Amino acid sequence: MRILGFMTGTSLDAVDMAVLDTDGETIHGFGPSGERKLREDTRALLLETTRQALAWKRGQAEPAIFEDARRAVADEHFHAAESFLAEHGLSWSEFDLLGVHGQTVLHERPSAERIGRTVQLLDAERLARLAGRPVAFDFRTADVAAGGEGAPLAPIYHEARARASGLAAPVAALNIGGVANITLIGADGTLLAFDTGPGNGMIDLMLQERGLGRFDEGGRLAAAGTVDEAVLNGLLASAYFAAPAPKSLDRYDFSLDAVAHLSAQDAAATLVAFTAAAVVKAFDKNDAPPSALIVCGGGRRNPRIMAALAERVPVPVKAAEDYGWRGDAIEAEAFAYLAARTARGLPISFPGTTGVKAAMTGGRIVEP
Repeated sequence: MRILGFMTGTSLDAVDMAVLDTDGETIHGFGPSGERKLREDTRALLLETTRQALAWKRGQAEPAIFEDARRAVADEHFHAAESFLAEHGLSWSEFDLLGVHGQTVLHERPSAERIGRTVQLLDAERLARLAGRPVAFDFRTADVAAGGEGAPLAPIYHEARARASGLAAPVAALNIGGVANITLIGADGTLLAFDTGPGNGMIDLMLQERGLGRFDEGGRLAAAGTVDEAVLNGLLASAYFAAPAPKSLDRYDFSLDAVAHLSAQDAAATLVAFTAAAVVKAFDKNDAPPSALIVCGGGRRNPRIMAALAERVPVPVKAAEDYGWRGDAIEAEAFAYLAARTARGLPISFPGTTGVKAAMTGGRIVEP
């Protein structure tokens, strides 16, 4: 199948797109990839939707704004893809399927008292109608309903991508978005995956709260600061890090109160160190250390994060491009791959990736 995959992260930055030829097991080819920045009105709507989602109590009707956001996300994806297809001389009719993650506005991990709750907003029927192609979506809710974390879902694609690259296991892939997640691929192909801790999210939110922009471009602010070791140790004392894997996080699970008294420079430096130190803890979960840590996602563009990882992580740290991977497109490729697996009824989540009791299928497909 030729599939157009989409991903929009919690950073609310852009719609990422990638073309993948796959049967959901083997990757047969890569088409173009790219992104389109979110329109400001859509971004503002999704920020308010996220705010209301975080205040939404269980048992209450969902906030009315969710429906507005679903339509806006569908339209944003359609217009992004229209530009992308025109740029690359492609047409909608060339695709067998679209794989669309939707916009996460809430993710609550399960506990002993309750199942988890996860919300990815998308009017899939509207998108299918606009594009004239079937849409695979809603990849997380079945896993959560079955007692899983609902995240991360990219690990099965990381394994396929490593296999396509001829990489010998054990190897690890780290995606740094708003939250960072790792896939540890064992020598026997077994998968262990979980959210390691914050990625770019806390740094971005700190800057935005202080009116200093959306993100620390080039890591310049962090480079001018000093890590506050006491604050860092306090952040690392969170019970999350002692919890067994698999496990997942929401972008808002860690409070910025810990760095509120620091200068912006020192806060950025400390949060960079937090991201890297949390990744180090992931290697406590793996008996055989991987040959390399392959870093994907927007965080690999922050030289301070990459330097902190190289300094702290006990294995070689490589950017995705060092292995011929498209670091900005991995998650869009992953949801194209998951769409193919959904179409074929293949499992997309596993005990070692989401904590679900048995490997299970997921996702739904809506026809135009």
